[in-house]
Amino acid sequence: MFNAKSIGRIVAGVIVAGLVLVGLISCGKTVEPGNVGVKIRTLGGSAGVDNQSLNSGWHFRGIGERIVEYPVIQRTYSYTREADERGPENEEITFADNTGLPMTADVAITLQVNPTSAPKLYETYRLTFDQLLDGPIRNDVRSAIAAEAERVNVDQLYSGGRQQVIQRALARVSNKWARHGVQVTQLDWIGTIRYPDIILQAIQAKTKTDQETLTARAQVAKAQAQAEAQIAAARGQAESIRIINEALAANPRYVELKAVEKWDGKLPQVTGSGGTPFINLQER
Repeated sequence: MFNAKSIGRIVAGVIVAGLVLVGLISCGKTVEPGNVGVKIRTLGGSAGVDNQSLNSGWHFRGIGERIVEYPVIQRTYSYTREADERGPENEEITFADNTGLPMTADVAITLQVNPTSAPKLYETYRLTFDQLLDGPIRNDVRSAIAAEAERVNVDQLYSGGRQQVIQRALARVSNKWARHGVQVTQLDWIGTIRYPDIILQAIQAKTKTDQETLTARAQVAKAQAQAEAQIAAARGQAESIRIINEALAANPRYVELKAVEKWDGKLPQVTGSGGTPFINLQER
């Protein structure tokens, strides 16, 4: 039989065990699947960033230690004018063409962190991954697009050159961040570039004029082709008549021969003294 004293000891032991368990849990950190952890020590001679990243799961966190998570699966982030899942800030990319004409656009980036590079990445920038996206990475995307856009004019951007600009910008961003263990695989425009209204109206007017000019040229070319075809047909017909006339002149009895082939042997039924057959019946 348990007496009151024994029961008290058991209860006290359970409470102590519970407190220890709660303490251990509070001193730990769970790294979510798809992420790795970076452990930072702020106390003692070993203060700094651990070189070894932590896999997903629960990890003990001692006094003066904290764990920062970095996503290591491929993800796509958008820099847009409108609010998104990361906040209400306007993150559109601004740039200009080679005349200094300002314009803006929304851009999406697809990237992935090498799990083994996460500690060094944090040690270099001292930023979480979201902070990297909002700061250094976005700045590099903007700088790369601006550098490539200023090599062309707005007409080239509007007529299809924007894809060349974004691909060259991708190469710039990818080359830089590959050195930090971040693989940037895509950089894409979201929607269309936002041009100033007055420039957009001028471009559209020019495009319309160019289309009308092309249409007029096509109609002229068609009319010329039809006229040349008619001239060629007339020349062909005249040449045919000339050849026939030359043949008849060289063979005068050919007409009589064709008449004989078609004559039924009857004289024309004509009253009066002028009725004669079409062919000459006298022997030659």
